[in-house]
Amino acid sequence: MGRIHSVSNKAEANHDHKNLYIIKIGGNVIDNSENLHHFLKDFTSLDGYKILVHGGGKVATQLSETLGLEARVVDGRRITDIETLRVVTMVYGGLINKNIVAQLQRFGNNAMGLTGADGDFIQTKKRPVKSIDYGFVGDIDETSVRAESISSLMDAGFTPVFCALTHDGEGQLLNTNADTIASALAVALADLYHTTLIYCFEKKGVLQDINDEESLIRELDPQRYEELKTKQIIHSGMLPKLDNAFTAIACGVKAVIIGHSGELGSLQQNKPFGTRLSQNS
Repeated sequence: MGRIHSVSNKAEANHDHKNLYIIKIGGNVIDNSENLHHFLKDFTSLDGYKILVHGGGKVATQLSETLGLEARVVDGRRITDIETLRVVTMVYGGLINKNIVAQLQRFGNNAMGLTGADGDFIQTKKRPVKSIDYGFVGDIDETSVRAESISSLMDAGFTPVFCALTHDGEGQLLNTNADTIASALAVALADLYHTTLIYCFEKKGVLQDINDEESLIRELDPQRYEELKTKQIIHSGMLPKLDNAFTAIACGVKAVIIGHSGELGSLQQNKPFGTRLSQNS
C-alpha cells in the first residue's frame, strides 16, 4: 500500500504534524467488560488526536451460531456470505460500536461511531474470487481512505471509532479486516500527523511461545518475522495483523506497537510495552 498523496500543503501546515494514535482493539478485550472499561479510560487519557478501530469477531461468531449459521475463517479472515454480512453489520456497527461510544462519552471523550460508509471515509473494493471466495469482503487500496475528511472530523473535536465495515460506493456494505483498516488509516494520515499505530489485544505482544507470556519478542523486523512465519511460531490470526503493521511502517507511520490492552497507560509514562516493529537495520 502506497502512501496517500491527496493532502494539501495548507492542511499539512495547519496540523504542524501533531501526534495521532490509531489504536485497534481485539475481540478478547471487547468481550471482557472490566478490561474494556480500563482500556477506554487509558485511551481517553492519551494526549493528542486519536482514533479507535475495533472488530468483534468472537461476538459475531457466537450470534451466528445462535442463528444456526456456520462461521468460516481462513487464515484469520472471515468468509462473509450475505447472512454473515447481516450479522457482522448488527454486531460491529451496532452492538459493539455503540457500546464503546457510550462508554467513551462517560469518560468525557466525544466519540463518534462510524463505518467506512459514514462520511464516505473508507471506500473499498469487493475482493475478487481467486482460490477462495471470501464473499462480501472489502479490500483497501491507496485511494480508499479520505484522510482530510477524517482530519476535519477530529479538528471539530470528535474521536472517530471505526468498526470493521466499509462500503463500495455502490450501496454495498463490505466486511473489512479491522487490522487492515487501522493500518490503512495510519498510512493515510501519516502525511498529516506523527502517527503511532497500536494493536491492543489480550497478549503482552508477539510471543516466541504462545503459551508463555514471558517469551515476549521486544523488537521485530521483517527478516525475523519471515523466519518466525517459516517455523510456524507466528501463524493464523497474527499474520494479517503483522502484515498490515509492516506495511504501515514501510509507508511512513512513525511507530507500530503490538501489546496488551491493559498496558496502554504505559505510553503516558513513556514506558515501553509490547512488541515494537522496526525496519531492517
